[in-house]
Amino acid sequence: MEESMTILNAIRQEFECKEVDIRAYSPLTLAYIGDAIYDLIIRTIVVERANRPANKLHKTVVRYVNAGTQAQMIMALEEELTEEEKAVYHRGRNAKSYTSAKNASIADYRKATGLEALFGYLYLQGEMDRLLMLVRLAFEKMNIKI
Repeated sequence: MEESMTILNAIRQEFECKEVDIRAYSPLTLAYIGDAIYDLIIRTIVVERANRPANKLHKTVVRYVNAGTQAQMIMALEEELTEEEKAVYHRGRNAKSYTSAKNASIADYRKATGLEALFGYLYLQGEMDRLLMLVRLAFEKMNIKI
């Protein structure tokens, strides 16, 4: 049986990306890619649930892809994280960012940045199963159904 190709492996192979020690990435770089992969996860769930006009898809997605919801997610997940995952989250949360959220407190924005850093780390480590499980678990603990 052939091993399935992940999007990460496909990108690395197609564009001949060289191996990089993920621990060397800045927490804001991890948050940058983590924001994108979290957005892709939520958009995929929303699209798979129903074929709707793009504006309705967008309105649904923004309920979950925002600093407030992400801050709640990390608070629901903290006790579930490994020590390594907690360290990545804390690095992201404490990173000095030069931007801020439009509709969130600074505290929520920092927590969301930490969560995005964790998601970016897990994605770049090839740990999509763990990443998806954490998203699912956070929504379960928050009693959210997308």
